[in-house]
Amino acid sequence: MFIKVENLSKNYGDIKAVKNISFTVDEGSLFSFLGTNGAGKSTTINILTTLLEATSGTATIGGYDVTKNPDEVRKLIGIVFQDSIMDNILTVEENLTIRGSFYGYKGERLKQAVQNVITATKSEDFAKQKYGTLSGGQRRRADIARALIHTPKILFLDEPTTGLDPKTRQDVWELIRHLQKEKGVTIFLTTHYMEEASASDQIIVIHKGEIKAQGTPDELKERYSQNRLKMTLNTGEQRVVEIKRTIDAFDIIDDCRDQITHVEIISGTLDDVFLNLRGGNNENDD
Repeated sequence: MFIKVENLSKNYGDIKAVKNISFTVDEGSLFSFLGTNGAGKSTTINILTTLLEATSGTATIGGYDVTKNPDEVRKLIGIVFQDSIMDNILTVEENLTIRGSFYGYKGERLKQAVQNVITATKSEDFAKQKYGTLSGGQRRRADIARALIHTPKILFLDEPTTGLDPKTRQDVWELIRHLQKEKGVTIFLTTHYMEEASASDQIIVIHKGEIKAQGTPDELKERYSQNRLKMTLNTGEQRVVEIKRTIDAFDIIDDCRDQITHVEIISGTLDDVFLNLRGGNNENDD
């Protein structure tokens, strides 16, 4: 395992933002951390990325304790924040060059590192443009390039596609999957988009600082969602019946065969999982 979190808690006075959570992340995997605003996602990431100290518990990345060995941990991680921290008046290439120098890169090594991440993120067409003039999708690629400049083993992506149009989101996701599958980068993702999380190897759902569920997308849908059988009768009436397994629909259809004009099986989704674990639509984390 590449990340190991044990009994991690973070308090802000009387407010318990993260409550005794434990989980692991395998190297090279795509791991999703799901929760609404105020659930404890960002607090946990800030602890893992050495930006915040935990109240209790431990966390290690690549075998290094995030509190005791922060410098070693920082060498292993790259972070893409929700809000960019690149300089608007500098070009993408200039921003990347400055970032690379922070890691001690100089001369030809620095030049090559910048070129490598520009190529990896397919940012050649706008590398010499000022960051402030870029589109949302171009900015996101540049942000990811910045996080990759020192060749990290794990990339933390905090809501990486928020505010992007569907086509741009798709492009960014093609890049993320390429980094994971072809480059072997471990991806630690937080997102509000359930369809993005469906591509994960593992998912954790966190709510009010507590882990409510963890598993593969299929495992979570099996445990916390229901498939639905939708039948249209020859009278025009529609009936919807919850079923645990697709095969359970056969007996129901057989019993009503003479009355049915159309059937549709609607599979359970991660949206269903998320809402069920949070207690429905009306409950907020904030």
